[in-house]
Parts: sequence; C-alpha cells; structure tokens
Amino acid sequence: MHTRCGRHRRPRRARALLALTVLASALAACGGDGESSRPTLNWYNFPDDSGALQEAADRCSRESGGRYRIVYNKLPRAADGQRQQMVRRLAAEDDSLDILGLDVTWAAEFAEARWIKEWTGENKRRATEGTLDVPVQTATWKGKLYAVPYNTNIQLLWYRKDLVPKAPTTWAEMLDMSRDLARQGKPHFVEIQGAQYEGLTVWFNSLINSAGGSILNAGVTEPSLGPPAVKAASIMRDLARSPAADPSLPNQMEDQNRLAMESGVAAFEINYPFVYPSMKSNNPALFKNFRWAVYPRVDADRPSRPTIGGIDLAVSAYSRHPDLAFDAALCLRDRENQLNAALKGGLPPTLRAIYDEPDFMKEYPFSKEVLASLESASVRPLTPAYQNVSIAVSHTLSPPSDIQPESDVDTIREQIDKALRSEGVIP
Repeated sequence: MHTRCGRHRRPRRARALLALTVLASALAACGGDGESSRPTLNWYNFPDDSGALQEAADRCSRESGGRYRIVYNKLPRAADGQRQQMVRRLAAEDDSLDILGLDVTWAAEFAEARWIKEWTGENKRRATEGTLDVPVQTATWKGKLYAVPYNTNIQLLWYRKDLVPKAPTTWAEMLDMSRDLARQGKPHFVEIQGAQYEGLTVWFNSLINSAGGSILNAGVTEPSLGPPAVKAASIMRDLARSPAADPSLPNQMEDQNRLAMESGVAAFEINYPFVYPSMKSNNPALFKNFRWAVYPRVDADRPSRPTIGGIDLAVSAYSRHPDLAFDAALCLRDRENQLNAALKGGLPPTLRAIYDEPDFMKEYPFSKEVLASLESASVRPLTPAYQNVSIAVSHTLSPPSDIQPESDVDTIREQIDKALRSEGVIP
C-alpha cells in the first residue's frame, strides 16, 4: 500500500523516522550507497609517483564485480619509516590493514611475529605460477609462502661507451680501466653506494655471494662468512682507496650516484634501472653513450650474484576480509598491472612471461640483462633479525676506505651471532 504525505497522521517523531527510512530506501534503489556497502580493503605500499599503483587499485576494484574496493594508502618514502609504521600498527592488532607491501627483507620477521597469513592451496598456486624463482624465495619463510612477489629490482653495471670500448666483466678489470682513465685525465669514477645504510649491506651481500659465500648459513642459524667475506671486504676497500673512488663515496646513496654519473665525472655506475630514463631526460648528449651490462664478477670463472630487491604483497593476520584480500593481492600483481608498473614506474616485473612482451622489451632495452641477473640473483639473509644483521654489516664496513678485511669480518661475525641469539639491540 502506498502512503502519501498527509494521510494517516502520525506523531511528528514517527513521521520523521519514516521519512528517513524512505530516503534511505530510495538511495539504495538508486545505488547511492554502493561504495559503502561493499568491503574496503586497505592496501599499504610505498609512495608511487607514476600513478601505476593507484591505477592498479582502481582497476581491481572495478573488476571485483562489487565484491570489494581497494584503497591505496601511501607509506613514508624511507624503508625504515614504512616498516616502523606497519610494525606499530600490527603489534596493536590494527584490523584496518589488509594488504601490506613488504620490502623483500621483512617477510621472515612479519611471519615469525604472526602478523601475516600464510598463502596456501589455490592462492599459493596462483601466486607462484609463472613467477621468477628468486623473488619467491624472498616471500618464503621456513618453507612456507607468506607473500606474493609484486615487483622486483636488480642492479646492473652502467658505463660510458665513449670512455671504454666494452664493459668490464670483473671488479678487478673495472678498477684497472678506472686507473687507466685517471692517468689519461678522463672521467674515471666508479659510482656505488658507500654510505652507512642498507645500500652498503647490499654491496657486501652481492660481493660475498658472487665470491661463492653467504652472510648466513643455509639454515640461517649462524654466520657463514669465511674467505668469500674477506674477499668481498677487500674489494670494497681496494675500490675506496683507488682513483675509482668518488670523493663523496662515504656519503653516497643511489640517487647521488645517479647525479654524479649524469654530471659526467664517472665512467661506471652500479645502480638500478631507474638511472636509464633519468639519464635520457637529464643529459641526452651523454645518454647516447650510456650502456649497460650485468653486475661485475668477483672471479672470472664464477657468475655474479647481485642482490635482489623489490616488494612482496602480504595479507594482514588481522584483516577483517582475508579471503578478499588474497584475491585482491593477486589482482594487484597480475600481468596487466605489473606491465603497467614497469612501463610507467620502471619497476621490473616478477612474472617471467612479461620479459617477452614487445612493449616491455622496447621500454627496457636492457631486459635481457635484467632477466639474466634475476635468474642468478642472491637474496639478503632471510631472518627475523635482518635489521640487526644489516646494521652490523653497514656500521662495521663504514667508511669503506677504513675497512680491515679480516678483523672487520670477525667483528661482523660476532655481532651477527649475538643478533641471531637475540642479544643485539633491535632497531
């Protein structure tokens, strides 16, 4: 029965309540509360300036068929700030976090603390199918998968073809080329990360793995190190004391390396692929001679093993919609979104098939070298105590020119042993 205003007079409060009910029904009929009626999934990830991550969230929201809406929340730019924000909220069992963008070094820590859910069954199959093996390692702890690789990253050797006819294959060869260029009065620096931070740990980790060793043993129960670690520390010291060293080496991070290379003072640079579009835009003249090669070897007869980077997507243990969060995470890192992130944001994909995509190969003329590097890459120590391990390495080996290879490796071994036994200071 339809009721018109003025009929069946009711008390004023009753009429007001009826009016609100009718209004709400009308809005629902028109779809006015569609956004509020479906679950919101909060995705926390690094701040992306390209727009690719927001586009991924919007696309997956549309394609969910109304099952969920993804809200992309930007974390601080610095990795330490990202981790700190998530750790504090997860420790408080904050249920407003659903999908977490984890640095590749955090899965073990978060899994051990039971802050993230394990990927099993069909979700695990979909997460690993067609995914490069080494990125999957970064998302695995104690044989269980705790995240899905979203994007990855790897360092290459960048060099100037107008200064050297071909890329050096070993660190020793590169230092010899640098010395020769210095004698000729030509640009000769080797730009690399020498500041006291994570980049210095990455340098050491890449060298020790390339020398056939590792920082921790296979069971991640104690330090490994040994002769490969001494060799790695020696290479770092030798570079820092040679003409190849930029005077700013003890304070340099990735972006300072990029700027130095673009300014024309360097012949070589160890850095991530973001330097390629930057050089193209900022110094077109030098860009004409800007070339790339795989990471230098420590030993001529042993392939290099540069350290992998990137972001893995995990599902919070406190999410109110975990099943939807797993589905959304898989959508966020699917082929279309990974390809878009690569083309717009320069983020190397974790899906193997994308490296054969014509659009990707055109935008990434160095895709062959990136893929080869990813397939032989090393991972940083997979341990919940990684933050302590990294600090032990970077503090002991800074500045690189003061490195005492054998004694410093002994110091690192002692500090890591304490960290693994929870005797070190947790940052």
